[in-house]
Amino acid sequence: MPVHTLQRADYIVFFVYFIVVSLYGYYIYHKKKSSVTDSKDFFLAEGSLTWWAIGASLIASNISAEHFIGMSGSGYALGLAISTYEWMAAATLILVAVFILPIYLRNKIFTMPQFLARRYSQEVSTLMAVFWLLVYVFVNLTSIIYLGALAITSISDVSFGWSIAGLTFFSIIVTLGGMKVIGYTDVIQVLVLLVGGLVTTYLALTLLSGHFGYGSNLLKGLSILRKEAPEHFHMIFHKGDPYYQDLPGLSVILGGMWVNNLAYWGCNQYIIQRALGANLKTARNGLLFAAFLKLLVPVIVVLPGITMFVLHKNGMFQKEMMPEGVIRPDHAYPTLMNLLPPGLKGVAFAALTAAVVASLAGKANSISTIFSLDIYKKYFKKDASEKQLVGIGKWVVIVAMGIAALIAPALKNLDQAYQFIQEYVGFISPGVLAIFLLGFFWKRTTAAAALTGSLLTIPVSTVLKFLPTWTNGAFPDYPFLDRMTITFVIIVVMMIVVSLLRPAADQASHTIVIDKKDFKVSPAFIVWSVIIMGILAGLYTVYW
Repeated sequence: MPVHTLQRADYIVFFVYFIVVSLYGYYIYHKKKSSVTDSKDFFLAEGSLTWWAIGASLIASNISAEHFIGMSGSGYALGLAISTYEWMAAATLILVAVFILPIYLRNKIFTMPQFLARRYSQEVSTLMAVFWLLVYVFVNLTSIIYLGALAITSISDVSFGWSIAGLTFFSIIVTLGGMKVIGYTDVIQVLVLLVGGLVTTYLALTLLSGHFGYGSNLLKGLSILRKEAPEHFHMIFHKGDPYYQDLPGLSVILGGMWVNNLAYWGCNQYIIQRALGANLKTARNGLLFAAFLKLLVPVIVVLPGITMFVLHKNGMFQKEMMPEGVIRPDHAYPTLMNLLPPGLKGVAFAALTAAVVASLAGKANSISTIFSLDIYKKYFKKDASEKQLVGIGKWVVIVAMGIAALIAPALKNLDQAYQFIQEYVGFISPGVLAIFLLGFFWKRTTAAAALTGSLLTIPVSTVLKFLPTWTNGAFPDYPFLDRMTITFVIIVVMMIVVSLLRPAADQASHTIVIDKKDFKVSPAFIVWSVIIMGILAGLYTVYW
């Protein structure tokens, strides 16, 4: 049975990781003194991040406990199909790099509310800033802290409370160094989480091979996986499948998944922020590197979940996977980590911590950026100095992390946290995407239309979700990805109607600069993009 404790070798490995990250972060922090008082340097690391640092930081901020624990749990329940979030993200990153990123850089956009203020109005900007701050603190930060603490308590004798405290403290320390420290330490974090994740995947597949009498044979483990769980190796569900509501057929590649991914990767402060301080070529290469890394994520988080499903089906881990008498998919990855030998378990533990801390630091930095530049400077102290902005930003980091740490224990009743996060963040994603896309590419879109879209997105999403219950089933119960598509279309139509009925007299003053030359990419970018899309086409063809 798994041992829920760390050995001396595990602690040694973990503290080596902790010291390396801390010392490297300290070195980066003091390498350029302007990070202490320059707001652009603190929030954006302007001109300091290389393409590989941008790409690594994107992935480190994106991958967290919600992947290792939540997505692995969904892999246990749904199978490989949950990988569509990662693989479609790779394609989305290419589109963002070509068509969206150049607009931000051409117009010197540093925050998403800044874009909304310039393109529409201060009212739209402030409203969306408040939305983002609430979602980042009460959904993103809290869920990551909770899942990280859950994982730590599942593989060690550290209490849930101390796990929350430790993750929160470590994340605050990293975040207070500014974006440059976050960006470059994320390179180490990504390396650690990839190595730790691959080690855990290797253990899972060799354990499966050994359980069926073939010894530690990695390739045999893969073939057994396909044979024992064929229903877990389909990317597209059809009506009647038990998990169609989670991943509704072609909507994962033609509908709601695009709404979800474009809003996340193209209109999301804590993601796109990594690229806003670089030149176009460097930023584009960073996004392309992130797209390649995205292809690897299912290998380290989804395959272990499917493996645990097969092992559980064959009589192993009954107690661990059914602690309350019902199957808990989110227990799959922690249970597997407990099987690692001393030393390697420390590597996996460090990988999990790296994922959690990097993601928390990225989100906390973006919360700090939005509050400092789009709330504090506009409404509390318009003449705030650079040093004061950095100072208030650091206090915002501490307060936001503290609030999230206090709320995190309230999430203990979740079974598949990844699906929960995707669904409820998706309440505002359709409206966000509609406002940004129309703002980018249709000059006649007005501030009144954008305000209408921002105010309607949550009510429309809520009505579509609960109307089947309110009408006793008379209204169709659409899967949440389909609800996102429907909401997006409704918001776009409403915004077009409002713009046409009430055209703005001063609309010319709210346009942004778009230079079509910025959409041209290098031959090398085209080649690597074709390779990524070819891999995706092959994966969907084989596992359709």
